Amino acid sequence: MALDMSEETTEQQDKSQQQDDANAKAEEAEEKHERAQETMKKIEENPPDKLEDWPDDEAKYETFGSSEEGDTVYDEKHEEALGAHSVRHHEDGSVEVKGEKVDNPDEYKGEPIPGGPTDPDAPPMPGEEKSSDKSSAESGESDSEDRDD
Repeated sequence: MALDMSEETTEQQDKSQQQDDANAKAEEAEEKHERAQETMKKIEENPPDKLEDWPDDEAKYETFGSSEEGDTVYDEKHEEALGAHSVRHHEDGSVEVKGEKVDNPDEYKGEPIPGGPTDPDAPPMPGEEKSSDKSSAESGESDSEDRDD
């Protein structure tokens, strides 16, 4: 019986030691996190120009330019610029807002991304025909009709 009590005491001491180790690791992690936040606050004031000058310690995992604590969460603050979440764009070009089709879908379209597929001034992608070539091909005209064989 005395042996059982000493085993229990040893187990309790082991558990206590493990808990102390876990607490020490948690405190160390919290200190690293706080140092990283301080580093990023300094960097936010004067960001480095070169990638090599950015931190390579715990600070590299911190968010740069986040909202103030307690203000709003990241998603809420930055999703406001995206517009209403109830807007749905369909393949046929129509737009729905809250389940109802709108009269003028152009009001809900943004500017094309420069160089993107919807940019009218963008050069054609390799392998794609120009829009004027497509219209002549679709209308049934082809270069073979112009040739004398």
